[in-house]
Amino acid sequence: MPQHILVVDDEAAIADLVEVYLTNEGFDVHKFAAAAPALEYIKGRSSDLALLDVMLPDMDGFALCQKIREEHLFPIIMLTARVEDMDKITGLTLGADDYITKPFNPLELVARVKTQLRRYTRYNQQFQPEPEEFDFRGLQISRATHKCQLYGRELALTPLEFSILWYLCEKRGQVVSSEELFEAVWGEKYLDSNNTVMSHIARLREKMGEPSRRPKFVKTVWGVGYTIE
Repeated sequence: MPQHILVVDDEAAIADLVEVYLTNEGFDVHKFAAAAPALEYIKGRSSDLALLDVMLPDMDGFALCQKIREEHLFPIIMLTARVEDMDKITGLTLGADDYITKPFNPLELVARVKTQLRRYTRYNQQFQPEPEEFDFRGLQISRATHKCQLYGRELALTPLEFSILWYLCEKRGQVVSSEELFEAVWGEKYLDSNNTVMSHIARLREKMGEPSRRPKFVKTVWGVGYTIE
């Protein structure tokens, strides 16, 4: 899915140039020549980064940056022909993430955009809260209460069985190898001859009332591992 870049600059030639280079890199570019329509656009819409000119006809870029920061955390890069240090400090103080002076090399601008997007993505992944509960297709499992229900019936799971099911739910849609599952749940090095995971999966399926050949939840991917779809 392409990332959306907001470009606010009243110099059409510069806005068009930025659009060409960013579009060639696979970004969706949304151009505005003034602050008001840009603010109206981002209401209820998701943007991944904004490029803001400082000199705009209806509001300076610093004020626009401040307005955006009231509700949005995506990266903001300021574009300006002014090179004074105080302008740079002002922009960064009001919430901008980077500052590029005009004239600029379009390739450098693209590189700066990609750098800010990478930082923002890594930050969000690092601080994304871990789920406390999974609820899908009749299966409910809560880490806070350490309880699991299937179609409203509580399952009497051992701590190891609960941990196995929780880990598979965390990795839902992915195939988890026996080695990964063992080392994540037991915290020990896995040995090739270790059948512990297989036996615990079998008991877990039994408690869930799952047929071993065609289970609905914990499925075996032969030669690879286990998955919950």
